[in-house]
Amino acid sequence: MAEGNGLLNRRSGNNRYRGFESLPLRTLKPRVPYAGLFSSMPDARTIRTIITNRKALFEYEVLARFEAGIALMGTEVKSLRAGKVNLADAYAMFPDRKSDELYLMGLHISPYDFGHRENHEPLRRRKLLLKHHELLRLREGIEEKGLTVVPLSLYFSGPYVKVELGLVRGKKLYDKRAATKEREQKREIRRMTDDR
Repeated sequence: MAEGNGLLNRRSGNNRYRGFESLPLRTLKPRVPYAGLFSSMPDARTIRTIITNRKALFEYEVLARFEAGIALMGTEVKSLRAGKVNLADAYAMFPDRKSDELYLMGLHISPYDFGHRENHEPLRRRKLLLKHHELLRLREGIEEKGLTVVPLSLYFSGPYVKVELGLVRGKKLYDKRAATKEREQKREIRRMTDDR
């Protein structure tokens, strides 16, 4: 059998390609998973908060929290990086009973200053990206239990914009008073311990 690059004519046993006998065989290096390009990537993404909905935390009792992606345009992301967003009147809803698509309504993202005709509408509805079992849980909470879905915060998780959603129940007036009283007591205790 002829030595060479491995291309042999099986019938005659001769090398089909003349002149390649002197070329060395190519050796394959063992592949190491995630070597080189991926080795410098961090394990955890950096999280940078854009805005929190403090009013929602005062007005509602949060029963469950969900992290959702959000479908945005390029000019919206640039406005978010500049911090031009308002969560005060935002809420999430299913516009259709048959589809499992959740949309964020009432989120105001100001138009990008340097945008032109491709700029976005400030109050357009934006699709939220969640897993199917989370969507089913939110739909059950809204339809059967009469709960509301509100955004609690908006933040960058690495290069992606994420929304923290809360499945909430409205607080009664006495609940709000109790929360205010407890907060003031904690503040007073902290003040007394800092003075010592």
